[in-house]
Amino acid sequence: MAERSAAAARRPATAAASLLSIGQVLAKLSPEFPDLTPSKLRFLEERQLISPSRTESGYRKFSPTDVDRLRFVLTMQRDHYLPLKVIRGYLDELDAGRTPSLPLGGAVPAPSMLATERRYSRDELVREAGATAALLGDAVTASLIAPGETYGDEALQVLRSLVELQRSGIEPRHLRGFRAAAERELGLIESALIPVSRRNDPSSRARAAELAVEIAGQLEIVRSSLIRSALGRLQS
Repeated sequence: MAERSAAAARRPATAAASLLSIGQVLAKLSPEFPDLTPSKLRFLEERQLISPSRTESGYRKFSPTDVDRLRFVLTMQRDHYLPLKVIRGYLDELDAGRTPSLPLGGAVPAPSMLATERRYSRDELVREAGATAALLGDAVTASLIAPGETYGDEALQVLRSLVELQRSGIEPRHLRGFRAAAERELGLIESALIPVSRRNDPSSRARAAELAVEIAGQLEIVRSSLIRSALGRLQS
């Protein structure tokens, strides 16, 4: 009985030791999400996407589950351009014990199953993509992949696509216009954000970041629709 009581007494201390402060969470996630800031964390909490615990002094403390959930939210925003209300709806369903799906063509793993993004050296990236060093160099020259010492999963996906396109005779130099089109879209987004960006406070900056992702997602829908329409003409 005494041993069980001692073990029970140790558990809260162990749990408390695993909790992270805002600064520790930023240090842990900033390599994956460089735009993450304390104001963004507070904004996501206001939107009830994360619910960190509080100390008696009112400081936020994040559990490993909170960090996994936060990583999931940020990944869905960055990689899939999903609005926060859609992500929150998914998480609410998940919390209720159901198996929801997101508009990504199927079910999405629970937040705790999401792994940290792997980083690849130049040689590893080329090998994993089944590419050549020359193709990667051409992709960097055409501004399709940003140069760097290491590369993430997004660069891997792009390089794999370029390998397949090359088999059809489409080279990175043929896609230079993609970068120009992306810059034009960025200009549209920046113009749309001007009214929000003028209010230079943490909440407005977080709202501007969210709105930018939402606008990018809507532009992606329009772009995909135009491509599908063009394909339809080719097939008719």
